Amino acid sequence: MKFDLLSAALLNPVGSGARRSVIFALLLFIAASLLWVFTLAAAEDNNPEKLYLADRSLSPVFNGFAMAGEQITVISLLAVCGSISLFGYDAFTYAVDSLIALGILVLFAQKIRNSGQYTLAGLFSLRAPGPKPRIAATAVTLTIAIPVLMVQLRTAGISTALLIGTTSDAAEVLCTVLVGCLVACFATVAGLRGTSFMHVAKVVITFATLAVLALLTLRRFEWSPAKVVAAAVEQSTSPGNYLSPGLWRYSGTFGPLNSFGTHIVLVLGTAMMPHIILRVSASRNGRTARRSVSIATALVGIFVLLLIVTGFSAAAVVGGANIGGLDVSGQSALIQLASSLLRADSMGQIVLITAMAAVVFFVILTAVTSVTFAAAVSLAHDVFASGSRRRGDSAELRVLRLTAAVVCVVGLSLAAATHRYPAEFLTTFSLSVAASCICPALVYSFFWAKFNGRGLLWSVYGGLLLCVVLQASSSTVSGSSFALWPGAHFNWYPFQTPGIVSVPAAFFLGWLGSVSGREGSEVDFRSFERKLLTGVETSPQAADASRQE
Repeated sequence: MKFDLLSAALLNPVGSGARRSVIFALLLFIAASLLWVFTLAAAEDNNPEKLYLADRSLSPVFNGFAMAGEQITVISLLAVCGSISLFGYDAFTYAVDSLIALGILVLFAQKIRNSGQYTLAGLFSLRAPGPKPRIAATAVTLTIAIPVLMVQLRTAGISTALLIGTTSDAAEVLCTVLVGCLVACFATVAGLRGTSFMHVAKVVITFATLAVLALLTLRRFEWSPAKVVAAAVEQSTSPGNYLSPGLWRYSGTFGPLNSFGTHIVLVLGTAMMPHIILRVSASRNGRTARRSVSIATALVGIFVLLLIVTGFSAAAVVGGANIGGLDVSGQSALIQLASSLLRADSMGQIVLITAMAAVVFFVILTAVTSVTFAAAVSLAHDVFASGSRRRGDSAELRVLRLTAAVVCVVGLSLAAATHRYPAEFLTTFSLSVAASCICPALVYSFFWAKFNGRGLLWSVYGGLLLCVVLQASSSTVSGSSFALWPGAHFNWYPFQTPGIVSVPAAFFLGWLGSVSGREGSEVDFRSFERKLLTGVETSPQAADASRQE
């Protein structure tokens, strides 16, 4: 059974009359975007550290906008908005999680920046030097990156197929490959500064397009938000439950407890993604890092509000039955809304659909690039450049480009191979890994004096193993109508995501590993704390004096 865009092929949201103009305009936008991409890439510095972090010269406002852009992914834009249009209250609560995640990130931003590290391996090595933490960090980074790339590229191809009006599997795979190759071209030449400009532009055009959709909907309902909500309830598939908990199709056996676990994963995982950590580290200092996150939080609040409004608008204008008939997960809701607000085949409709398609392409372009770039930096900097032999800058940059290409090829190949299967759970799996493997390690590293290498490895590998085993044993993989293999039944784990078990277990393992061994912490925690607070490295003489006081 297929749970993707065009799965039912019941509707033709773009319309045959407007399709040719939409495709032509979208191709022009793609060409202009790629030209701008390569212009930005040509201006990037050839020094690895400056390329990775934009020379730590990004202003708080600029980096705040770019950080908000990191939160605008194809999942948050299409899936969350579509889920609101179909499931109402339950999806609304999940939309707020990205906003809470940035609130969590504020607590870590200054410490991450002042630590002087910008990859997971660097952060893990703060309290546990040696190759083992670097290997663990690289494994976690790739485990997070590949599933996210699969879902993003897969959705990109299916969305493109929707625009050109074809429903065949071959066309969807072809669109996935073509869009993936375009995105890979940028990912292999990108640097953080160029990517930042793209994210800022994405925030502007996304906000503008969603605002226009919201205003046109309000105009249709006599500028009354109450009438929009009433129409959304009336047009939903379950008017009596649309504004109440329980309509979410992934609720499972333990509804409230399952939802709580999913919220934990979304909040902690979103805050701890490797590309977000890299973005925080590009700030000028610890204070500007906190300010950047605060600015991003305000912008993401606006984005979440627009998502909620457009989600209700899609339900009110298009109707839950029509949205679900074309796409059972709701990911086509925004495109259907854009095609329904103005007269068919009119210039206004063509412009609106093209703008929405451009936003989707831009979101995919930047989101995939950020994830790929962070994974490539981890491999080039933490594996290649940290080897036993001294490596030159040019060699490290070649490895960075090659690694980015390989990561894109692997993600694209898996996305094309799994296009017929419901793989949306891979997003929550990646977030579960981030929440379980990164969050406990950073909390202990920054706040607990007795944390050591043994505790770090137990926490990271234990959390990773639990995420893999529990996700594979959940209803998202077998035993349910939306599972990867609905006919199989090995879903003994009753929750949708591993987080409710794996996150506390990772904290416990980090504590147990640290107190069970004979080794203590390998760094002086007082000088380490001082560095996290001030960003200034304490000299050995000062550290000795501090211990004697």
